[in-house]
Amino acid sequence: MYLTKEKKTEIFTTYGKGATDTGSSESQIALFTYRIKCLTEHMKQNRKDHSTERALTGLVGKRRALLNYVKKQDIERYRAIVKALGLRK
Repeated sequence: MYLTKEKKTEIFTTYGKGATDTGSSESQIALFTYRIKCLTEHMKQNRKDHSTERALTGLVGKRRALLNYVKKQDIERYRAIVKALGLRK
């Protein structure tokens, strides 16, 4: 299993306000980014896995929607999370 409880807690403490802050936009974006990276590695090895490809596309869309929301609310938070995660946008 690629996403353990400890890894989730680490992501939430790093990008959220604490270990129990699972609902903030920054922590959700960071979690989606981690899952996208893992699924991308899986897709490199399994090119014909169409169900994973569909799930990956859905995750990218969810992350993009959250990023657009944060950008609309507070541009500085948006810039900080994009820089911290190393996203291209």
